[in-house]
Amino acid sequence: MIAIIARSLWARKRRLVATLLAVALGVAFLAGTLLLSDTLRANFDRLFTQADGGTNVVLRGATEIGSGNSARTGVDASLLPRVRTVPGVADAQPYLEGYGQLLGRDGKPIGGNGPPTQAANWVGDPALNPYRLVAGHAPRAGDEVVINRGAARTGHLALGMTTTLLTPQPLRVHIVGISTFGTADGFGPGTFTGMTLDAARAHLTGPASPKGPAELTEILVKANPGMPDQELAARLRPALPADVQAITGAQLATEDLDDINSGFLGFLSTGLTAFAAVALLVAAFSIYNTFSILAAQRGRESALLRALGGTRRQLAVAGLAETLVVGVVGSVAGWAGGIGIAALLKGVFDGFGFALPAGGLVLRASNAVLAVAVGVAATVLAGVLPALRASSVPPLAALRELAAEPARISRVRSVLGFLLTGGGVAAVIAGTAGGGQGPAIAGAVGTLAGFVVLGPVAVRPAAALLGAPIAALRGVDGRLARDNALRNPRRTAATASALMVGVAVATLFTVIGASLKASATQGVGRALAADLVVYQPGYAGGAGKAGFSPQLAADLGRLPSVGVAAGVSRGSVLLNGQAQTIAAADPDRIGSVLNLGVTAGSLGAVDSGSFAVSAAAAADQHWRVGSRVPVVYPDGTRARLRVAAVFDHPDVTGDYLFAAAGWAPHAGQPLDAMVLIKLKPGAALGPARAAVTAATATAGQPRVQDRAQYQASAASYVTTVLGLVYVMLALAIVIALMGVANTLSLSIHERTRELGLLRALGQRRAQARGMIRWESVIIAVFGTLGGVILGTFLGWAVVRSSSGASLAVFAAPPLQLILFLVLGAVTGILAGIRPARRAARLNMISAITAA
Repeated sequence: MIAIIARSLWARKRRLVATLLAVALGVAFLAGTLLLSDTLRANFDRLFTQADGGTNVVLRGATEIGSGNSARTGVDASLLPRVRTVPGVADAQPYLEGYGQLLGRDGKPIGGNGPPTQAANWVGDPALNPYRLVAGHAPRAGDEVVINRGAARTGHLALGMTTTLLTPQPLRVHIVGISTFGTADGFGPGTFTGMTLDAARAHLTGPASPKGPAELTEILVKANPGMPDQELAARLRPALPADVQAITGAQLATEDLDDINSGFLGFLSTGLTAFAAVALLVAAFSIYNTFSILAAQRGRESALLRALGGTRRQLAVAGLAETLVVGVVGSVAGWAGGIGIAALLKGVFDGFGFALPAGGLVLRASNAVLAVAVGVAATVLAGVLPALRASSVPPLAALRELAAEPARISRVRSVLGFLLTGGGVAAVIAGTAGGGQGPAIAGAVGTLAGFVVLGPVAVRPAAALLGAPIAALRGVDGRLARDNALRNPRRTAATASALMVGVAVATLFTVIGASLKASATQGVGRALAADLVVYQPGYAGGAGKAGFSPQLAADLGRLPSVGVAAGVSRGSVLLNGQAQTIAAADPDRIGSVLNLGVTAGSLGAVDSGSFAVSAAAAADQHWRVGSRVPVVYPDGTRARLRVAAVFDHPDVTGDYLFAAAGWAPHAGQPLDAMVLIKLKPGAALGPARAAVTAATATAGQPRVQDRAQYQASAASYVTTVLGLVYVMLALAIVIALMGVANTLSLSIHERTRELGLLRALGQRRAQARGMIRWESVIIAVFGTLGGVILGTFLGWAVVRSSSGASLAVFAAPPLQLILFLVLGAVTGILAGIRPARRAARLNMISAITAA
């Protein structure tokens, strides 16, 4: 039997190539995801170890007011003398960190959507500083800086040049040193600017805190030789106040890595794994379809083996062994291809502006085994039913012609499909009506399963409808193409199901993206009363860590055409014990540029002892006007604030609005995230925007947009994310189209005599090619249409079940969905090119005499 299996595989090696490729591509995506995740974890581990591991002990604020180590209360600078006297301390250095955006030689900010832009005092002790000078010297004057080599290369800057550093106030600085982060050009793709401690205190902090002495981000402590880090930390703790904690550098590196694993890396790995699962699912459909066709075409061969004494068990084992061989070979090849996929994925993220840390690929045996095992398991599971079906062929079947596959759809399948689809739709609707996520997720799975089971039932009416215009326009070859698609509903449905899954996921994200855009446009439109908005797009490390000096809003307010210019700051606080991102603005000005929809209280009542809250957040927290809420500010100051107003439109400010006068003394580095401008009556928009653009040129060339432009760009990130999603799904679509092509190729082998007879009856080669291509188009459009319908329904369910303002409006973009159908037809033509050429090249006489 082993020899028979080997000869059978070798005889059908060409027919299994597409199956091997489907397995390999699905596993390659999974392997690439695992490789990229491991590589990023190793790179971040290396970066954090270099950043923190050289410091024996770090003294930091004990209260965390946001995500990440930087979102903590500060450390009193007066602790330094006391810390230096603790036995075991060799040195203690102050460390003050803040926002510092370097401008390149062209005057534009250096960096993309992801890298943080960091400025800090240059730490003189090399043991406590992960940055190493490779050229020049440390800063000595207030206008001297050291920048990392990566920022210098990106911004085309060099030693001795003068550039601008936004802190956020524009500061002309002289580059006196170039540094590396260990041996790397920087901390990943981020930028670093080192300055003197006095300069850092002057530019990276705000007005004097009500708490008194100046604050630092951390105090870095070096131990005497032979002093264990844990023991030194234990010695330091009795000398520290309750709001300061001592941890080792190794502990801090572990914390930072855990934060990024549970946040960014966790999200990235989960998302990529989900797309890999989609690719494997699509591959499983193609594998199942291929083995089903091969098993059906070998019906007489299987029956002959039964007649010669082969048992059902032997045939089943032989079929499963073939599947296992294909799975192992395809999965191993896929794992090897995963190395290229990992590099490709990193390049895709870099291309979309989300730069990831560079480093060599990390290969782990455990993940290699996992990727191969998953690929083999998916292949074997997809091949079980065809193998069992082939083993059930009776011996007498060897004496008669067999239909390749039964065309009749069982009543049980029809009933089961309707039950699954109806039950799934009902569960999804129940979940969106408040039944919870559990029923909604179960309903989504049931609906998908119902669509797959019902596929053969839907093929006849759908293919007849889709094929009608083809039959009318293309004549005989069009009618033959339609009839071929109708001939075997099971095969047509199984082939189309792979494409349906990929298109359904693409449609789901498209609908969610369109709904996010529509919700943002509606929300911003109702809340924004400003004529112009000044802001800096991108990400710079967290809430409140990017923007402009508050002086910019004051300067813009003095322009002749400007009536009101209101700056809006952002930051993090602990509000009622929970970390929250807040906005801060002048209550007397914000009402002129925003329509917050106040439903209770008054914005005029918001002051340093009170705040405004959105109606949704107030309802969640059971607050009302007059409620007292405990708050912890970034500088560690604690207070109880009164709810002064409740508003309905949080689309620009977020859920919490503080008074700028009460926020600024506690915020540290003063930053406005945006400036909202209301023009004077009669002022022309064009000249006013030109004047504002000119006035902001020294602030890093921010965007200056009118109301319509800002509305359109409010959800611009959605376009970027959708672009990433489409790229991720491209592989699944390619696998599905390979399945269509493979099915048609196998069908041509099965219909060799039929094609020969058609040629003998006068069918031209061009007509043969057209017949196969149009059959491919019908199958592809059928799958695409099913995917669009399923994805739109699931997208509607996601939007309806969301309680957030970001998904308040359901939108299904008709042009994009129609484009999906058009692309489905085009890809159907592409998938049918090779099978069509093969059909047209068949020798007429050989085809007619084929067994």
